[in-house]
Amino acid sequence: MSLSDLDKRSREIFRSIVESYLDTGEPVGSRNVSRALGMSLSPASIRNVMSDLEHMGLLHSPHTSAGRLPTEVGLRFFIDALLEVGDLSKEERQQIDVQVRASQQANSAEQVLTEASQMLSGLSSGAGVVLTHKSDMRLKHIEFVRIEPLKALAILVGEDGQVENRVVDLPAGLPPSALVEAGNYLNAHLQGRTINEVRKELERVRDVDLAELDLLSQKVVDAGLAVWGGDAIQEPGTLIVRGRSNLLTDLEASDDLERIRLLFDDLENKRDVIQLLGLAEKGDGVRIFIGSENNLFSLSGSSLIVSPYRDSNQRIVGVLGIIGPTRLNYARVIPMVDYTAKLISRILK
Repeated sequence: MSLSDLDKRSREIFRSIVESYLDTGEPVGSRNVSRALGMSLSPASIRNVMSDLEHMGLLHSPHTSAGRLPTEVGLRFFIDALLEVGDLSKEERQQIDVQVRASQQANSAEQVLTEASQMLSGLSSGAGVVLTHKSDMRLKHIEFVRIEPLKALAILVGEDGQVENRVVDLPAGLPPSALVEAGNYLNAHLQGRTINEVRKELERVRDVDLAELDLLSQKVVDAGLAVWGGDAIQEPGTLIVRGRSNLLTDLEASDDLERIRLLFDDLENKRDVIQLLGLAEKGDGVRIFIGSENNLFSLSGSSLIVSPYRDSNQRIVGVLGIIGPTRLNYARVIPMVDYTAKLISRILK
């Protein structure tokens, strides 16, 4: 459907209904529309237009009321064709800057992202969500520390200060020198690279360089790479969600409570959330998912507004945004998410 499918009167009536719904969450009747628009149209004439809009699939009439609500198709049409998105005020920008930049003192990218998620939740009254790919972390140092005869702790340090620890299995009969040799070999190849890039580099030079290592040290190198390489499959990213309690406010009916319960169940299904957020990485700018447009939130009828953020090399390394009911204040939330994503990209440089 395009904007040309509606005449001016139908657009104004439709806009009034959607904006009223986003503000109150209540069905809108013809008399309220007439008062809001100030048009010289009778409620009967407005009802005729509302009926046409319902026939087009843009509105629906809940069984409890004679008023109308926008459908998910209607919301998508409103956002794509009629929504007027402004810019954040100077005060709002300053508030976001202060809250997010304060977390830089922790010298941890994860702390910055956690604060961003909390801040988005507070400003939107929704749940702030961030997905960050640890597998894309730029590496600085790796060290192997034996903790049992056949196990070692692999300590991985990122350029941004992140530290990850993983337990790796060791071959029998491994001397302490083999751990040192394996660590030195990896450190010579990983500076500024991600795990995936290190693996590709070692595959390229494997026949030549690995001849410098004894067999047991080679096994340690392979074990260390396997531990982190498996994250890309078993755990594609780190999910941070803050402000779930915001979604429990202003619940007026049992079906609202059930919707939120379903949403919480969705959020617990981490893999599905990560896969959904991954869709936002396929393009620049803010992405909006409404209700059944995605399988994850089809039952809870929730909306997700997200935008990717980048590292110093302009590579997309994650997404952040807001989850909430379909009647989010899109005009305010969209520029908020967009600005925060750009701020995070500058901080991570």
